Amino acid sequence: MVQGHSSTKLTYADYLLFPDDGLRHEIIEGEHYVSPSPSMRHQRISGRLFKLIQIYLDTHSAGGEVFYAPFDVLLSEFNVLEPDLGYISSRRSQIITSQNVQGAPDLVVEILSPSTRSRDRRLKRDVYERSGVEEYWVVDPDNDLIEVHRRLYGAFAPPVQYRRGEILTTPLLPDLDLPLDKILA
Repeated sequence: MVQGHSSTKLTYADYLLFPDDGLRHEIIEGEHYVSPSPSMRHQRISGRLFKLIQIYLDTHSAGGEVFYAPFDVLLSEFNVLEPDLGYISSRRSQIITSQNVQGAPDLVVEILSPSTRSRDRRLKRDVYERSGVEEYWVVDPDNDLIEVHRRLYGAFAPPVQYRRGEILTTPLLPDLDLPLDKILA
């Protein structure tokens, strides 16, 4: 759902004036987007991913923090996003403030829903790529897959798809094994 198109680009100052109505408000390329609450399957997938990454961080010396929605990520004056999950390594911890994240997380996860599918796959992907996100995971619950976009030579390489029965790994978190059967259950 898109609200109010105008020739004036919205900024974080405008974002702070949005209502606290339980919906997800984002500014992408200066435009205001509103998404309804996610489905139960979306929430379960998000919870499983968060839990597995948090357990990994608690038991390994990788460091860093994982966050789950809602949390504000300020990528530029005209891009304030609320990803489903984000991981920020210890080496980049200075971008975490008491109110938001000011800069690109190392890893961003978006879980597709009917109302956000197109936006997550194109618009947000482009913003995350330009902003310096190292990895962008697009979870597609309808097709039981996770598409992984990894930065290579300053841009995202063609995505790699992981399906049920496979294990997702990432160089950002060595030795973390994420079984898709468990995540997409």
